[in-house]
Amino acid sequence: MTDLLLEPTTVPMETVYCMPQALGSQPTHYCPGCTHGVAHRLLAEALDELNLRERAILVAPVGCAVFAYQYFEMDGCEAPHGRAPAMATGIKRVQPENIVITYQGDGDLASIGAGEILHAAARGEAITVIFVNNAIYGMTGGQVAPTSLTGQRTVSSPFGREGVPLQMSELLSVLPGAAYIVRRSLHNPANIRKAKKAILTALKVQQAGLGFGMVELLSSCPTNWGLTPPQALQWIETNMLPAFPVGDYKVLDAVKEL
Repeated sequence: MTDLLLEPTTVPMETVYCMPQALGSQPTHYCPGCTHGVAHRLLAEALDELNLRERAILVAPVGCAVFAYQYFEMDGCEAPHGRAPAMATGIKRVQPENIVITYQGDGDLASIGAGEILHAAARGEAITVIFVNNAIYGMTGGQVAPTSLTGQRTVSSPFGREGVPLQMSELLSVLPGAAYIVRRSLHNPANIRKAKKAILTALKVQQAGLGFGMVELLSSCPTNWGLTPPQALQWIETNMLPAFPVGDYKVLDAVKEL
């Protein structure tokens, strides 16, 4: 019987999914179910694929992503609240060969930093902005944000937010200095893949010196929304997508040739 036993064979395994080189091994400080981690990975993958890690400089905001620079294996710095576009502008002008990226939340970009981002886009600064929109102030406890939805209940709008949310992609797209303004979502795999492609394109726009680029990412905040992580992803689809339609809001013809 032993003669009939087959010798064990070793089948080589192909690695199809691994940690990006641009992503560090820092333990996360984000809440369970928060999609900041997904956004971090997409940016790291894009930097690796374009071989930009050694040239990239990340400007972190004040907010949930205040320690964003700790999660990446590249140069980074911290900007005062809302001032990341101004700091990025200075870095890019002094070191134009570098790829300069700001990573900002909606409170940072659309509230205290609204003037900064508008003027950076108007001037056509050659920087790449990753704008994470979860429709609430996350780090400070869940207050109403400029992007909070009409009627949305927060700790500072317990009876529902009055007024309408700021749609930053639509606003910035009308400025002549903007070259690439798109909105994507992180609520399911299909949309995550589209978000990755958009980040790659935004970095290529900066490489080509075509002007200001921003990728807005609809993101979840289970803790401050009072939902489970799966419920939060569904909330994006049910509530955020109607208020913030995904799509391309400004794409220069030159971008389409990249």
